[in-house]
Amino acid sequence: MRIRALVRRICEQLMRDKRTLALLFLAPLLVLTLMHYLFNHTGNVSDAKIGTVNLDPRIVELMKNQGMEAISYDHADKETLVKDKLDAVIEMQDGAIHLILKNTDPSVSKAIQMKISQAAASLAEAASQQGKAAAPRVAITTDYVYGGADTNYFDTLSPILIGFFVFFFVFLIAGIGLLRERTTGTLERLMATPVRPGEVIAGYLAGYGIFAFLQTVIVVLFSTLVLGIHLAGSIWYVLLINLLLAFVALSLGILLSAFAASEFQMVQFIPIVIIPQIFFAGIFPLDHMAAWIQVIARIMPLYYAADALKSVMYKGLGFGDIAVDLGVLLLFAAVFIGLNHRRLAFLYRK
Repeated sequence: MRIRALVRRICEQLMRDKRTLALLFLAPLLVLTLMHYLFNHTGNVSDAKIGTVNLDPRIVELMKNQGMEAISYDHADKETLVKDKLDAVIEMQDGAIHLILKNTDPSVSKAIQMKISQAAASLAEAASQQGKAAAPRVAITTDYVYGGADTNYFDTLSPILIGFFVFFFVFLIAGIGLLRERTTGTLERLMATPVRPGEVIAGYLAGYGIFAFLQTVIVVLFSTLVLGIHLAGSIWYVLLINLLLAFVALSLGILLSAFAASEFQMVQFIPIVIIPQIFFAGIFPLDHMAAWIQVIARIMPLYYAADALKSVMYKGLGFGDIAVDLGVLLLFAAVFIGLNHRRLAFLYRK
């Protein structure tokens, strides 16, 4: 009977807690749906866009049979590849193939290299069968826009991970910290004084911001100087991006803490707010995915921070190339701060 009473009490508590029920039943479905679309619609070599210059038509035909899109150019170089968003440029020079790879995804680059080598080998084999003599294999030289031959997938993934860890821990610590202030009555007593909601928000942002700043500096310096993570651009830009991202996470964590009644409820926001962001931050290439997936990615703060971090750390780009990403992060922070002010004013009306 006592066990039955405990079971009944727990069930009644859960049935009254709609947020926990939604987390229990709906959050796994949301995450699984996102993973389904991302894993089943991730771009691969068959989606690659290849620029060709003076290339043997038989190699072009073999590429098309493998699903690659071949675009003919009179002249193409690295600038053409970046401007037209190609994955590679293949040019026939003096009987040899010169291959330029964008290399934003090393796994795709290696697959393209393999396919081109196979096509060249097939061409040489066909020529030898027709001429009844061994035909020389076509030589292939390779150049890279970003990275090099020894670049691996982690080199493109590490900037995203740095941004994610900064975002996640700042969000969690700030949210739980302010929630504790509310549940212990500290914030209520503070709001009973002449202090205004805007001053409270500014104070908490500045206070937690100091520790967010220190955490960001430690994470970035440890990643680049101790772990030796690839850094092609300026470390000052990396610090700037992560500081803006930490500020966004700080304002978002404080905002969501105003909707939670306990630390457990604050943690419940993680599957809904944090996990989807890592899926759309660039771990899975989005360029070849459905338009609606790309739209969802562009409403995620981590998407812009990851894009800026990859541009600086992996591609070595400058401030002008990340200015839009930084502007969007500032806009996110401004929106969250404005919502914070409204929520706090609503909770503690004077």
